[in-house]
Amino acid sequence: MVAIKGLEKFAPKDFPGHIAATVFLPGCSFRCPFCHNPDLVLCPETLADVPLDFFLAFLDSRRGWLEGICVSGGEPLLDPQVEGLLAVIKERGLLVKVDTNGSRPERLASLLRAGLIDRIAMDVKSPPERYSEVVRAPVDTAAIARSVDIVRSSGRPYLFRTTVVPGLVGAGDVQRIGEWLDGAAAYQIQQFSAANTLDREFGTRKPYGRDELRAMAELVRPHFGEVRLEGL
Repeated sequence: MVAIKGLEKFAPKDFPGHIAATVFLPGCSFRCPFCHNPDLVLCPETLADVPLDFFLAFLDSRRGWLEGICVSGGEPLLDPQVEGLLAVIKERGLLVKVDTNGSRPERLASLLRAGLIDRIAMDVKSPPERYSEVVRAPVDTAAIARSVDIVRSSGRPYLFRTTVVPGLVGAGDVQRIGEWLDGAAAYQIQQFSAANTLDREFGTRKPYGRDELRAMAELVRPHFGEVRLEGL
């Protein structure tokens, strides 16, 4: 069974409209310098596992109250056992939301076909031409594009989201992403947090101001059914 490295027992923002918890799975294909889960990405072996029996007991103890589980990371679709985890959650009558970076389109499509995902949040790190620069890792941008198409045609509620980072991801990138994803249902611009960043240098950067974030939202509003701001 999949290794669970973290459990947030009440995560009101992670699964909109539902009482939910979040589990965190280890490992990631990217090395985003602004990532705020560096241990989960770089050295997950140093983190204690959440025992499966503890997790199942938690689900059973919240029966009738808990409505869904958000499965996040890292990049949860890297784990070859993730299907079993999602199946266990669904067997208990709970909804499943998956957070993904879009690097594993075939796995995403397979889990959707199996009926194991009810909602998707996909991080869109940058415009396609800047992906490797922003995530500091080799990227198959064709795979990212396939994931975008899979999400949009999934028939499930979904959200694309971008973390904006001074000196790395800015208004021009957000505008280009809007043009790329034109017509998508929902897009979220997320405020960068300088706390506990993978690259310590990013811990010294001052996040964008509220007016700057609102201006970015206005730039892309024509491209999406809904534009949200997170972290103001």
